[in-house]
Amino acid sequence: MDPVQIALLALFAGAVIGLGVSTLVFVALRTAQRAQAEASASVPSGILQVLDAMDGAASVVDASLTVVAASPAAPGFGMSAGEVISVEDLRALVRATRTSGGAESARFRMRRAAGGTALLATEGRLVSARAAAIDGTHVLLVVDDVTEQERLEQMRYDFVANTSHELKTPVGAVSLLAEAIESAADDPPQVRAFAARLQAEAARLSRLTGRIMDLSRLQAADELPEPRDVSIDEVVAASVESNAVQADSVGVELLRGGDRGAIVRGDPTMLIEAVSNLVANAIAYSPKAGRVGVGVRVEDKVVEIAVTDQGIGIVEADQQRIFERFYRADGARSRRTGGTGLGLAIVKHAVQRHGGEVRVWSQPGRGSTFTIRLPRAIPEEVEKPRKRRRAADPADRRKANEPAKKRRGAVGAERAPQGEKKI
Repeated sequence: MDPVQIALLALFAGAVIGLGVSTLVFVALRTAQRAQAEASASVPSGILQVLDAMDGAASVVDASLTVVAASPAAPGFGMSAGEVISVEDLRALVRATRTSGGAESARFRMRRAAGGTALLATEGRLVSARAAAIDGTHVLLVVDDVTEQERLEQMRYDFVANTSHELKTPVGAVSLLAEAIESAADDPPQVRAFAARLQAEAARLSRLTGRIMDLSRLQAADELPEPRDVSIDEVVAASVESNAVQADSVGVELLRGGDRGAIVRGDPTMLIEAVSNLVANAIAYSPKAGRVGVGVRVEDKVVEIAVTDQGIGIVEADQQRIFERFYRADGARSRRTGGTGLGLAIVKHAVQRHGGEVRVWSQPGRGSTFTIRLPRAIPEEVEKPRKRRRAADPADRRKANEPAKKRRGAVGAERAPQGEKKI
């Protein structure tokens, strides 16, 4: 055969193969469309529209455990349209529904897909599943991820249990001391001693209930009620001043430094409480004649408030848990210093309410540094009036200087005031 015949034969063979492939693709598409149409037609009216509008995971399953319709979130739970359900617990729930003829529910953790090698996206998540028969063939299956709900319930349970445990100690002590005072009514020195201890336990109980109320208030709202511009200089000054007596009583020196003039948006009382808690902790865990420093650093969009001590430090295993409620890295020392175990939890929640975060660096024997990072605020609306006032200052100064000149002429050696220094 000459080359022309070979070329023609090859062209003909290619055309035949192409036509065959196109025919197969067309047939496959038609088959899929027909199957989808049949499945859609077999699903009760209105189900498809409901599934499309659902945010959660739901599907309609036929007698062969094949998903004939599914909501957009269903594939993440092993329920993809046109495929057999991949989670064994869901298959068992569907079978139980078919057997009983009524609605069935179950709660379990998602496991590895049956016969598969890949983990589901919901591996390890607690889910609540409900199944109900629609007709003689189809079952409606709804799956909810309740992992976060379980976590919140556990947190609430732990909070109540820990609070009850912490309150039991001072309440019991108050009761015993009251009985001791009654028994020692004829011994004034003993009464005074017991009364002093009673006052200490009452103060401890008051601190604990106050901290619990503060923490509950912080957790009750996701947003600040009335945020405003807050001067970090005032926050640091108030925090240092509120702990000055405590520092003097244990011989700890308080130092302050860093940038000035930083402004954030938030609640000044809440921020002062957060920084004061860090300073109080630093003093409580510092040795005698130690130093506690409070420094401020202003970056482009962040204000950092760092509280550093030279105390005993925190081991790495405890650093991950110190912000938990009632957790104490050194329980014996906390009881001696009157700690409630809620201070750092209050700090964390207060900072989070302001859109920030709190970090910790610590090494045993070298001390600790807690750093609060907050979004910086630039009050432009305040800057413009300042510029206008500065522009008017020369005239104002001339008017203000006229009486001073008269006084200088009358009093000779007396100097006129030069004005306040700008900060």
